[in-house]
Amino acid sequence: MISPSSDPAELIAHLETLRSEENVAGMARFGIVTGRALGISNPDIRAVARAAKRDHLRAMQLWQSDIREARLLALFTADPKRLTAQEARRWANDFNSWEIVDCAAELIPEFANDERQFVRRAAFAMIAGAAVHRKKEPDTTILAWLPLIEAHSCDSRNFVRKAVNWALRNIGKRNRDCHGPALRLAKLLAESSDKTARWIGKDAVRELSGEKLLARLK
Repeated sequence: MISPSSDPAELIAHLETLRSEENVAGMARFGIVTGRALGISNPDIRAVARAAKRDHLRAMQLWQSDIREARLLALFTADPKRLTAQEARRWANDFNSWEIVDCAAELIPEFANDERQFVRRAAFAMIAGAAVHRKKEPDTTILAWLPLIEAHSCDSRNFVRKAVNWALRNIGKRNRDCHGPALRLAKLLAESSDKTARWIGKDAVRELSGEKLLARLK
């Protein structure tokens, strides 16, 4: 029986009982990384998360397992307010599947407004990944992150400014409908009096105005 007192080993053992090789094969066809997958549906993982409740330390231990379902369970049961810079950096570096990015995207606004460098970086890494991989997501959802990019475009810390720039460029490259709003913001930032925002904007304008990209988006 899963409960808030269940430890990582117990949760993983429970997940193992839900394994479906048929589902693993199906996930692979949708581009989900399945090397360490058990084939459990997201609704079933969320049901386990509801029974297990939040436990930040346990969530970090689950993430380290490198098992797809355990990592999703970690995302669903971690406490964003307790996330350390090291943990956020590890999460961002370990995002190897569009599905992981999709689930982590729920944390974007909270991470973006966190002053810690690698927590904030994680937010914009998620945006950059989501702009590429969440192909079925309405463009309005993706474009809704542009204000976050503008709001944090003056953060001069190296890992943040590069992630903000990455997010802006990826939104602009997503499709024709996203290109216009992203390019407008890039041009606005390129004229900013702030050095960091100006660098982000100019670099994004250069890529989003490239002939190859414009030809692809026609």
